[in-house]
Formats: sequence, C-alpha cells, structure tokens
Amino acid sequence: MDFLKDRLAEQIAAGRYRQLQPLAERGAGQLDFSSNDYLALSVHPEVVAAGQDALARYGAGVGAARLMSGDLLLFHQLEEEVAQLKECPAALVFGSGYLANVGIIPALVGRGDTVLTDRLDHASIYDGCRLSGARLLRFRHNDPAHLEELLSKCQRGGGRVMVVVESLYSMDGDIAPLAELVDLKERYSCLLMVDEAHATGLFGRQGGGLVQEKGLAGRVDVVIGTFGKGLGSYGAYVAGSQILRDYLINRARSFIYSTGLPPAVIGASLAAVRLVRRDSGLRRQLAENVGFFKECLLGEGMDGAPGPSQIIPILVGDSGQALRLSDECRRSGLFVTAVRPPTVPVGSARIRLTITLHQKRPELALAAGQLVSACRKLGLRASF
Repeated sequence: MDFLKDRLAEQIAAGRYRQLQPLAERGAGQLDFSSNDYLALSVHPEVVAAGQDALARYGAGVGAARLMSGDLLLFHQLEEEVAQLKECPAALVFGSGYLANVGIIPALVGRGDTVLTDRLDHASIYDGCRLSGARLLRFRHNDPAHLEELLSKCQRGGGRVMVVVESLYSMDGDIAPLAELVDLKERYSCLLMVDEAHATGLFGRQGGGLVQEKGLAGRVDVVIGTFGKGLGSYGAYVAGSQILRDYLINRARSFIYSTGLPPAVIGASLAAVRLVRRDSGLRRQLAENVGFFKECLLGEGMDGAPGPSQIIPILVGDSGQALRLSDECRRSGLFVTAVRPPTVPVGSARIRLTITLHQKRPELALAAGQLVSACRKLGLRASF
C-alpha cells in the first residue's frame, strides 16, 4: 500500500490535501459560512418535530429497498408534495443527489447516445455521464451559442441527445440561462435535465426553484434536486412526467438497489417541503440578508461584482493561498472552506461563502470586515 502514501504526498504538495473536521471541534463562537442549510430548516421546530414523529412511528430504518419491503406511504406523500412544489405530474425520491445523478443519467442515455454538459456541472453529473457509456460533449459555461453549435452537429450523428445543466452553480453562484436552454431543447428535440440542488426552496413563487421562477415548469423534461441543502434534511428527488417516474423505478439502478431512506429523514423532508411552499418569508428574509452582506463586502473595499445568489465565491487563484486565507478567517471566528482543484479549475482556488438564516445581520457585517482584513493581512488581491 506504499503507493497510497505517494499519492497523498502528491496531494499535499499540490495544496489539495483534505481532512475531515467535525462540527463540534470548530470552536465556540465561530460563524459557519460553508453550510448549504440556506433556510436553517435543519433546526426548524416543525422539521425536527416531523422527523421525531416519523422515527417514533416507523422506527430507525425501513430495512429494505423500496421495491422489496422498504416502501412506506410516507415516501409517496413526500413525492406527491415534491411534484406539486415543482409543478410536475410526478416525482421520485432517491437516496442522495449523487445517487440521483449516477442513476438517472445512465437510465436515460447509453451507448450510441450523446449527452452535453456545462463545463462547470457537478462531479456527480459527470460520473453519471461516464457510467452511461454515452458520448460526452462539454459546452462552455452558460454559453447557449456554443451548445447550439454542438447540438447542430449531434443531429447528424443519430441516437438520443440529452443536455444536463445546473440552474444555480454551486461554486460560482451564477445562474444558468434557462429560457434559452429550453428554447434550444425544443428546437432540437432533445432532452433537458436541470439540477436544482442549490435553488430549491430559495427561488420561485412557492420555493420551487429557478425553473419555476423563470416560468418554465412543464417545459423541462427532468428536474432533480436535493433535500439536503435549502430543505435542511437529506436525500434527493427527480420530478417530471408520470412515465418518467415509472421508467426510473424500473431502470435506475441506484434507486432499485438502494435501501429506502430512514423514515425520520422522509418525515423531516416532507415538513420542509410543506413549509417552503406556504412561507415565502423565509426566502425573502434570506434574499435580504444576502443583499446586505454583499453591500457590506463592497463597503469594506472588496473588488468586483458579487453575483446573483446566496453563494459568494472569493477568488484567490493559488490553492496554497486559499488555504492560508481559510486558516486566517478561522482564527478570526469565521468558518470558511478553501475550495481547490479538482472541485474547481486549476488556477481558480477560492473561498466559497454561503449566506444562511443561521447568520444574523450584526454577524454578517462583522464577518465582511474580518474577511477583507484577512485578505489584506495576507497581501491577497481577492475579489468576487
């Protein structure tokens, strides 16, 4: 096993070595700016109570895959609520966002087909594409013109064609040109899959995400997302037509061969979906806090444009410098994470800040000043 030591040494030398750090060891008084629990629903009394109730009623686990004996009415209730949230006829729950992507993509495309992905799509999307055996083509980030150029060539190649994008990109915090992508999908008669992991609960008139906010519900073939970010729980979903749901139950291997999620998780997710559908105040408050924090950063002298979402990358470039900035921030009470290759392209290491309802305005104002001071202390020309 000596080769493992050599490979880890390479990770360390490249500034890419990673370690786990339990939350309890982050220190009292540190503000978490790396969480995806955007609406703080993981600690919302209704969500916690629903999880506890499901645990008491059904036990700690379901004991089998759903196609065996691991199915509960609770799963179906959650799927019906997700379908309504997403304004789709049907939905299906998966064990995680990763399991959704590596199960759905190979179920829909395979050898002889083509899948086109945005260059900044999540790693789980790329893993799903590789598992599918389909030809993989990547288009420039958020560039519909480049996508159309590739689509026009695909028409001559035969086979099924699918485009996969994220609605809100997790490392840059920018938003896909969904209306243009839907137009291309309809013009070229291909499938369109949109990952709404970081948008669900935060955008749209009832928290349905950016597809809903842009008025495109019903025009996207496959919409996926997670319960583990804005909805504060765990697991994932796909929403679309009834026939899509039926097909995936029969063909998505990561669904067929996985034990169903624990009842407490399903109960908590169900409460979270119901909560975001009825309470627009949560996402409104978050949006106001996001705007406030960006104004604070600009007021402290941060360069550039802060972007359109709750995800705020502070670009550093060098992985070692990003780690030093993260360490400096943590010493001042800000828990921030350095994001390095291969998660982001080489030369674009960054601090990725996320704004959540766990943070209060006085804390946000203080954090903005501490972050900019840390950059100056290290001599960094960090910017949005």
